[in-house]
Amino acid sequence: MAQQRHYQELDVPPKTRRILVRVASKRPTATLKEQQEFLASTGCVLHVTTISRILHMNGLWGRVARRKPFLTKKNIQARLKFAKTDIKSPKSTWENVLWSDETKVELFGHNSKRYVWHKNNTAHHPKNTIPTVKHGGGSIMLWGCFSSAGTGVLVRVDGIMNSFK
Repeated sequence: MAQQRHYQELDVPPKTRRILVRVASKRPTATLKEQQEFLASTGCVLHVTTISRILHMNGLWGRVARRKPFLTKKNIQARLKFAKTDIKSPKSTWENVLWSDETKVELFGHNSKRYVWHKNNTAHHPKNTIPTVKHGGGSIMLWGCFSSAGTGVLVRVDGIMNSFK
């Protein structure tokens, strides 16, 4: 079991602490420096370490944002409908399914890490993730598949991926 961290009592008004937690919760991608500048505009000057301590005491930790495919409401509804209709399918049905996927690997681009402030078990909440889209330069497209029998070959796709490739 992890030891509880003990912090020196901070001379920061409770209202300022609540403001910091609210800002970090509404804008999880805001850096400590941006939060420090926001507080300075309200007339309160705090060091970034103090801001970090306050956020930690309130259960907010800086973590790398997860990457998730950008899904529209239409995509989400279609996936949910598929899951609900096929949940009771017999196991033999799934043995005849070939699952395929493609991914784009960016050679140059914005694949850098971005940090967010979030509480435990909230890593996949939409405001704590970086939506990914499939366009941009300097990349290669890969396609692969798998089934109940095992994995298929990984293929590099030249050009644009469509139903014929």
